[in-house]
Amino acid sequence: MDISEEMKKDVLQKAQSYIGSEKTEAFRAEVEKALKAGDWDDLYDRFYTALAFGTAGMRGVIGGGTNRINTFMVRKVTQGLADYLKKIESPSCVIAYDSRNYSYEFAHSAALVLAANGVRTYLYDTLHPVPMLSFAVRYLKTTSGIVVTASHNPSKYNGYKVYWSDGGQVTPPHDIEIAKLANAVKAEDIKDGDEDELRRSGILSSVPSDVDEAYYAMVKRSLRRPEIIESAQIKVAYTPLHGTGNVPVRTMLKDLGIDVEVVEEQELPDGNFPTVKLPNPESAEAMSKAIELGKRIKADIVLGTDPDADRLGIAIPKNSEKSEYQLLTGNQIATLLADYLLVTSLEMGRGGKTPLVVKSLVTTDLVKKIAEKNGALCKDVLTGFKYIAEQMQKIDDDPSCDRYFLFGCEESYGFLTVNEVHDKDAVSSAVAAVEMMCYYASKGISLQQRLDAIYASYGYSTEVVFSRDYEGASGKEKMASIMAGFRALKAGDTLVGRTIESIEDLLKDGTDFPLSDVVIVRFKSGEKLVIRPSGTEPKIKYYIFLSEGPDGRKALEERLGQIVSDFKSAL
Repeated sequence: MDISEEMKKDVLQKAQSYIGSEKTEAFRAEVEKALKAGDWDDLYDRFYTALAFGTAGMRGVIGGGTNRINTFMVRKVTQGLADYLKKIESPSCVIAYDSRNYSYEFAHSAALVLAANGVRTYLYDTLHPVPMLSFAVRYLKTTSGIVVTASHNPSKYNGYKVYWSDGGQVTPPHDIEIAKLANAVKAEDIKDGDEDELRRSGILSSVPSDVDEAYYAMVKRSLRRPEIIESAQIKVAYTPLHGTGNVPVRTMLKDLGIDVEVVEEQELPDGNFPTVKLPNPESAEAMSKAIELGKRIKADIVLGTDPDADRLGIAIPKNSEKSEYQLLTGNQIATLLADYLLVTSLEMGRGGKTPLVVKSLVTTDLVKKIAEKNGALCKDVLTGFKYIAEQMQKIDDDPSCDRYFLFGCEESYGFLTVNEVHDKDAVSSAVAAVEMMCYYASKGISLQQRLDAIYASYGYSTEVVFSRDYEGASGKEKMASIMAGFRALKAGDTLVGRTIESIEDLLKDGTDFPLSDVVIVRFKSGEKLVIRPSGTEPKIKYYIFLSEGPDGRKALEERLGQIVSDFKSAL
C-alpha cells in the first residue's frame, strides 16, 4: 500500500501514544519492532483504525496496536463500561474467560479497571464457559457480566462480550450507550488499582464456589426423564477442543452415571488449538478425532464443544456396528431437540401455558413446522442469541404471560433448553441430547431413524451455508458495496440463473424484525437465500434453504449439488 508522509505522521503519533499506554510488554514490543524496521504497511494495519465496541463487545486479532485486541484496548473498553455502570445504583459485574491466549490477562485487567471505578466485581479463578457466566449474572444478581472469548474463531483472535442483568448479551439501549462511552475513552481516562488493596476492600473478589454447584443442580433439574438416563448403558465420546467445556460437560455426564471418554490430546486448555485448524464443532476436521474415538469405543453418541462451550456438535452412528458416524448439521440437531422437547412437553403436560420456541431467521423452518403441529408458538428473530434471550426476558418480565420458554436454537450449533441461562449453552444441551438419545434407544429407535421419521412426516429440508472473506482496510467498503448490489435487486430480476419472486430488506421499516443489515431473497423456483455480513468477522455469509415434500428426498438430493455449485460460483 502506498502510504503518504501525512499518513506516516499520523500512524507514528498513534503508535507512540499506544506504547506509552500499553501495560503488556509483548504487545509494546511488537509495535516497537515495526517502528524500528520502518514497516509502515504493518504499522498502518495496526493503527489505521481502532477496534470498536460493537453491538455486544469487540473481537479482533491478538497483538499490539489499536486495530488489535490487547490489554490496552480491553482496559479502554472496560473504562467505558464502568462509566456506564456508574450511572446505576450499586453497580456490579461478574467476569469469566476461556482458554484462549491472553484471556486470563484480559479478564484480570478488566476486573481491576471495574473495581477501581467502584464497581463490585467478581472474577472467576479458573476458566469458565459462556453459559456458566450467563447463569452467574442471574444467580449473583449482578448488573452486568463479561466473557473474554472469541468463541470458535482461529487462535489468532480473542474477544470481549458484555452481558446485562438478564444474563443475555447487551441489547439497546445499553449496548449503544456503552459503545459511545467506550469508543470515546482516552488513555488518561482509564482508572486502575492495586489488586491486593481492591480485594481487601471487598470491591473485588473471586466468584463463590456455590455458583458452579447451583448451575450443575439446575441442569439436573432440567432433565425431563432422568430415570431414562440413570438406567441407560451407553457410551459417549467427547472433545472440548482445548476449551472450557471439559470440566462441566464431563462433570454433568459422570454425575448422571454416563460412561464418557474424552479425546486425550484435545482435553487440556490450549489457546493455540494445536490439533485443529479451527476449533469449531461444526467442522468435520475439528470433530474427526472425537469421531475416531467414537469408533474405537463404539460410542452411542459423539459430542464436541467449542472453546467457550456455547456451541455443541453431535455425531451419531450410521450403522448398528458403530463403524461409521454422521456429523449432524446445526439444523438437524435443532430439529431433533425441538421435536423431542415439544413431544415430551405434550406428554408431561404444559400447566395451561403454551411453549415458546425461538429460532434465528437463518435456522431451518422445519423447527417452526414441528412447533406449530405440536401446539407451540415459534418466533423468528435476528441472528445472534441475544435476540433469543430478549424473547425469554419478555416472558420473565410478565408474570401473567400465558407462555413459557421451551427451546432456542441457531443453525450455527447454538442451542438452549433451560430458562436459567440466557445465552446458548452447550453444557446443558449436551445433557439434553444424551437424554434424548437414551429415550429413543429405550424404544429401539436410533437418532437417525427419528430424524428420518421427522422428514417423512414434515417434508425434507436442507440448508447450505458458505461465506466470502474480505480482509484488510478495504474489506468493509467491499462488503458494503456487495450488500448495496443485493438491495438494488427487485422482483422479476434474475440472480444465480433464477427468477426472483420477492426481496426483503431488513434495513427498511415494515418488516417483522428490527433494522438489520440482512437481505432475504425468495426465488420462484422455491429456494430461499439469506445474505448477511458477519457481526464479528470480515465476511459475508450466505444461507441457501431448500425443501421438498415427504416423498421428495431423492429429488432434493439430485438437485442439491447443482444448486450449491450455481450459488457458490455466482456469489
